[in-house]
Amino acid sequence: MSLEFRRRREYVDTRMSLSIDDLRELPVPERLELVESLWDSIAADADQLLLTDQQAEELDRRLAAHENNPGEGISWPELRDRLQNR
Repeated sequence: MSLEFRRRREYVDTRMSLSIDDLRELPVPERLELVESLWDSIAADADQLLLTDQQAEELDRRLAAHENNPGEGISWPELRDRLQNR
């Protein structure tokens, strides 16, 4: 499927094909909008993404570590504050 870039996140299927080099020629704000739209479309289809065995094992390991010691670790706001105050 080819996309023709339009402002305000409007993407229209066209017969014209854009290469990666063509996309790199777009102004930065338009490239950011395109990346955001692509990322949103990937997130919407996240159920189609398969984990590797290694990723699944790591998630299982982390979940088990949390379940064995739920008081360990810090919240995201606390981590963010620590990082910002470095």
